Amino acid sequence: MGSWPFVGGFIGFMIAWALVNSLVLASKAWDPYPYILLNLFLSMLAGLQGAILLIAAKRQDAIAAVMAQHDYDTDVQAEAEIERLTAINNQQLEILHELRQLLRDRGDAAQREGGHSQ
Repeated sequence: MGSWPFVGGFIGFMIAWALVNSLVLASKAWDPYPYILLNLFLSMLAGLQGAILLIAAKRQDAIAAVMAQHDYDTDVQAEAEIERLTAINNQQLEILHELRQLLRDRGDAAQREGGHSQ
């Protein structure tokens, strides 16, 4: 119902309905002017379109809700991964500080030993 071919076909059908009832069957039209039967069909179509639009909107809302949940789950997983990587990074920084301190201590010890032997 939401496509141009449908709109074009629907307009063509209404024009054909009016032409057939007005020109070809002028003496024995099954739906004489003002096309009461056509108006009934159009009213039923409008009611059906309203229901179809509501169904489509609900479906779109459901799709959006699923996508939002997926985005939330992805964000939670990413946050957990970032926290894990941050913890690993902090451990590596601690090890690096310890290694630097060991190197300083060794350098200080080597200088003291070098200073005593001279």
